[in-house]
Amino acid sequence: MPAMPDTGAACAAAATAHPAAAAVRRSPPAAALARIALRGVRKNYGALRVTDDISFDVASGEVLGILGPNGAGKSTLFNLMGGDVRPDAGQIVFDGADIALLTPHQRCRLGIGRTYQIPHPFSGMTVFENLLVAASFGAAMRERDAYAPCVEILRRTGLIRKANHRAGALTLLDRKRLELARALATSPKLLLMDEIAGGLTDQEAIELVALIRDIKASGMTIVWIEHVVHALLAVADRLLVINFGAKLAEGQPDAVMADPEVRRVYMGMEV
Repeated sequence: MPAMPDTGAACAAAATAHPAAAAVRRSPPAAALARIALRGVRKNYGALRVTDDISFDVASGEVLGILGPNGAGKSTLFNLMGGDVRPDAGQIVFDGADIALLTPHQRCRLGIGRTYQIPHPFSGMTVFENLLVAASFGAAMRERDAYAPCVEILRRTGLIRKANHRAGALTLLDRKRLELARALATSPKLLLMDEIAGGLTDQEAIELVALIRDIKASGMTIVWIEHVVHALLAVADRLLVINFGAKLAEGQPDAVMADPEVRRVYMGMEV
């Protein structure tokens, strides 16, 4: 793939007009945003039930934070939403349609983007090439049409000066930025973020939270699993806490974090 070209006024104009750029620049019409709902979702691995009759909604433009101790079933829940795992029972409804049997690739084409806890970019490719791949295969764009929106996403994620750097040489923070940038390049209406702040220093987490707030301000619907609680609380509109695959608490962040059972199970505090 070619290196990132010089970007002048024409490129900027094209980026403004393209929906992938719009997803991180301005709030699109409410009808274009995703809404996901889980209804009685269950998943077993043999005799072990890892997701136990989970139900919740995420409204368009909302940020739902998901907390839970290790082994609570958070990753399985994300894999169910993203399509890596199929439920044994229940519905996963996205934009009014049950997508429980769709593959991850099909869900991506519908508008579900995802980051992973451990970034796995194409290490031998440049940062810019990684975005082109995401736009081409995730959003089904032709490469030439993907240039301008990918450049805009690089600007918004703070990676523009590293566009031609090899992805494998990036710092952890920049790999996290790239993970977000690649997800945005697929033109998502719903963004699933899996422990994106994990492993970062406090200052790096602050920088990443600023980026996520910017994405939220564009109107993006986000579901975010995170163990770095202060980062999650800085962005989330609502919290869901799960334990042993079942819903433990759900509601406004302050109320959930003050819940005695949440404090006992998640934070190991008797109140």
